[in-house]
Amino acid sequence: MGHRRASVRTAAVTAVSATLFAAAAGLAPAARAGTPSVRFVDITGDGGTVLKANVVTPAGADGTRSYPLIVLPTSWSLPQVEYLAQAQKLADAGYVVLTYNVRGFWQSGGQIEVAGPPDVADASKVIDWALANTPADPRHVGMAGVSYGAGISLLAAAHDKRIKAVAALSGWADLIDSIYSGRTQHVEAAALLDGTATLTGRESPEVRDVFDHFYASDLSREQEMIAWGRKRSVATYTDQLNQNGTALMLANAWGDTVFPVNQYADFYEKLKVPKRLELRPGDHATPELTGLFGLPNDIWTDTERWFDHYLKGAANGIDHEQPVQLESRSTAGYEGYPDWKSIAATRRKLALAGSTTLHTNVDSGADGGVVFLSSILDQVAHLPPMAAIPLLPRRWAAVWQSERYGSTQKVRGTATLHTTLTPTAESGTFIAYLYDVGPLGLGKLVTQAPYTWHGRTPGEPFGVDLDLFSTAYDVPAGHRLALVVDTVDPLYIEHNPSGAQLTFSSPPDDPSYVSVPLGEQ
Repeated sequence: MGHRRASVRTAAVTAVSATLFAAAAGLAPAARAGTPSVRFVDITGDGGTVLKANVVTPAGADGTRSYPLIVLPTSWSLPQVEYLAQAQKLADAGYVVLTYNVRGFWQSGGQIEVAGPPDVADASKVIDWALANTPADPRHVGMAGVSYGAGISLLAAAHDKRIKAVAALSGWADLIDSIYSGRTQHVEAAALLDGTATLTGRESPEVRDVFDHFYASDLSREQEMIAWGRKRSVATYTDQLNQNGTALMLANAWGDTVFPVNQYADFYEKLKVPKRLELRPGDHATPELTGLFGLPNDIWTDTERWFDHYLKGAANGIDHEQPVQLESRSTAGYEGYPDWKSIAATRRKLALAGSTTLHTNVDSGADGGVVFLSSILDQVAHLPPMAAIPLLPRRWAAVWQSERYGSTQKVRGTATLHTTLTPTAESGTFIAYLYDVGPLGLGKLVTQAPYTWHGRTPGEPFGVDLDLFSTAYDVPAGHRLALVVDTVDPLYIEHNPSGAQLTFSSPPDDPSYVSVPLGEQ
């Protein structure tokens, strides 16, 4: 079995590498003066682990001068040629670029540690090697990456003061808040990561154990799992980043089903360093994808501008632009804001009046879609997951609707749900969805989030406050907003015992509502 898996992995890396290499060679623009040199090397990482890497050096580099260094760790399950098109562009712009396959994947040695201490130590070892073996300037070191490479870059910057600038694209700041938000397992996202790791890499026993207990909903291991995730979350080391002064550019997609926007935005607000936050339509790593093939791409353009300013000192104006840049899921063009909290000019409450009892264990038809596919459709065709709101069975779905709006409502930021819940079992799960409902009752998903509880007294009410996933969406005039709550969604593991019921109420002294953040109308 091990030999067969290794053979599949070898064949796959050859095919993927050939595709990306051909794209990089064919689509990347020609260098201004000659062609940057590319060489494939082995680098000894932490504990002697061999990391497969490639180095792209500016054309004409003859050892008489040094260049800023950019290190690019690979994304989860992708080979070392992933960034070759961008590496050639950066080298053409005067950078030494080193991209390496993170440990445990493809042809690099070691085991997958999910951005654990060995991965962080590897990044410093790679920088050591580059400074010793290339014309890299030790005073001007940057890191960047997509997804896994973004997370490792941020963690490395918190632990290595030599890193002066980072561009973290589609990454995470809080691993637990990403795949266990609302105390709910994001099972489709976890299964995707687990499955691709099994195909392209070698999970460590610790990582395998974490996945198994995650799927099993083993509450006896919950705190241990949370501690494991905190160690791998740069939000844990925010103070160290602030002390280091690293210039941080963060980019993500509104519909990221692996690393939702909320955890990035919360982290951004706590940073006291030069910083920038860019949010666009799409799913995990899809906004950056075209740039990996050398095609024009706003994120990669801004990444180069970020490094030009903070590694080269170029006066390109990026430090004077509004640091929070958003693109709505509904309209083209960017909106600039001075900080995250400014994107919502006001908030409007949708009252959740009355008392509603749900029966659990049946999917009502409202759901968050399919990991990757649904948000990609939203990105390219403005087709988010949809549901016919009048037809949702009220036995399994609770529905509250606003009045029809007389003007466009620009939802910007994080909607919050406040309600009172009375369950018939000590554990359970519900999912809250906010829909844009048109005149015919067809609802387009604006945002959603899960919520799970354990250890509650059956029949005893308790308050719930839930942040839905942040978004930017324009509700057209003549439409309504609707909050829908049900108990089953394929994206998540649910914890409702068979036959359980949930009652949502709105006590007079503590009314229930959804608070919707709205931008300037």
